[in-house]
Amino acid sequence: MYRRSAAAAVLLTAALTLTACSSGGDKSDSAAKAKPPASSAVPDPADTPPPSAPAADAKPSGPVLPDAKLTPKTGSFTAQEKKYLSGRVPEKMDPAAVLQTGQDACQRVERTAKRDKDAATGAVITGEIAGAKDAITHLCPEQKPILAAAEKGFPEGNRKAPAAGSYRALTQALNCTWEAKGKDGSILASGPETPPKAGDKITATIPAGTTEFNSSGCYAWIPA
Repeated sequence: MYRRSAAAAVLLTAALTLTACSSGGDKSDSAAKAKPPASSAVPDPADTPPPSAPAADAKPSGPVLPDAKLTPKTGSFTAQEKKYLSGRVPEKMDPAAVLQTGQDACQRVERTAKRDKDAATGAVITGEIAGAKDAITHLCPEQKPILAAAEKGFPEGNRKAPAAGSYRALTQALNCTWEAKGKDGSILASGPETPPKAGDKITATIPAGTTEFNSSGCYAWIPA
C-alpha cells in the first residue's frame, strides 16, 4: 500500500477545502458538542480530528484526474485503492496524497475500535471520523462491522419520522435526554425516566406514530 508524506496530505487538505467550500454550511459547531462514550480509553475522536478531516468527505467540484492517470510517482496502487481514488483526485494533485486521507480514516477507526467499538461506531455516525464510509468500503474492509452498525444508527439532535423501536445512546454522559413527539406535537415518550448514574446505559423507546425524535447530550443512537 502506497503511503505519502505528511506534507502531501497537507497540500491535499488545502485543495479539497477550496473545492468543497461551496458545498454547505460549517458543521463544526454541532460536532464539537457531541461526546463519545465515557468508557472510551482512547482520545475522543471529536477532540483530535486530523488536519484533513474537514474535507475528507468532499469530492472535488472541479476537474478530476481520469482513472487511467491514477498512478503514484513511485510504486503502484492496488485495485481497491484505485476504486477509492476514482473521481476523488483533483487535477494536478498527487493521488497518493488523496489516498493518505482515506488511510488516516481507517487508522482512526481501527485504533478507536480496538478500545471501544461504541466510540468508533459513534464517530462514524456523527462524522467525527470524516470519510470513514468510503475508506472502510475500499481500504479497510475488516472494519465493515463498525460501518454496518453505524449505518443503522443516527446522531443526536432532531430526527424526523424515526423508525419505531428501542435504541441505545452511544454515550455515558449523564445529561443525555430525549423525547418522541406525535403528529400533533404531543409528547408520546421521553426519558430517561430516572436520572442515570455513572456507567448506566441510556435507552429510548420510540413508539409507533412518532413523527419527531429529539435528543440532546446523547452523541449518537443505535438499535438496542
